[in-house]
Amino acid sequence: MSKHDSSLSKEQYNLLNAFKKQISKPAPAPEPIAPIEKTPEQEQQEELDFFRKQMQGVHKMNAGNMAKTVKHTKKKPDAQTLAKRASAVGPTQTDEALLSNTQAMLNPVASQAKLSYRIATLQHRVFEDLKAGNLRWFEAVDLHGCTVEDARTAVLQIIQMAKDDNQNVIKIVHGKGPEAILKTHVNSWLRQHRDVLAFVSAPENQGGTGAVLVLLKRAEKNPQFKQ
Repeated sequence: MSKHDSSLSKEQYNLLNAFKKQISKPAPAPEPIAPIEKTPEQEQQEELDFFRKQMQGVHKMNAGNMAKTVKHTKKKPDAQTLAKRASAVGPTQTDEALLSNTQAMLNPVASQAKLSYRIATLQHRVFEDLKAGNLRWFEAVDLHGCTVEDARTAVLQIIQMAKDDNQNVIKIVHGKGPEAILKTHVNSWLRQHRDVLAFVSAPENQGGTGAVLVLLKRAEKNPQFKQ
């Protein structure tokens, strides 16, 4: 189709030719865009914005709905508690170990005296460890403020508790009053008890002459031990 045969106007003809040239000539490739360098502050802000966007709709947990954990510690028995327990439950195995008060009356000890006792067959090394406080005691009982009978019951009870738990070292705090009444009786009772292998006044950092560390027979060697 020639220019003269066309029914198109000159303006339309020129527009058509321009369009033909445009589609026959490939478009130039776009120039690569250089990456934009960001400062550390900008990167940190973008990360913070992203985190906030992700946390939308998330609510803080109410601490009141969380269970509280409570650490329970074992309370040391006192002499009055042990005496009341013995009265409440009635006769126990400890009643079989009859401890006389006569020896105490005949053999008083001074308030500052160091107590020491061991059976003949006990190894010397074990006795020295007891004297030095190197043997860990299972339980302690404080006899301060007790009557003689309550103190006696408490001593029997603490020994029985150790036997039931298969433990063999206990501590008895008898004090050292001017007349040393409880100290004198504890010294006598322990010498009579069949399960006592040895006892000594405690080292200074564990009560000194106001307490004794007691070594007992192992429970499994005792016919009363409950398997």
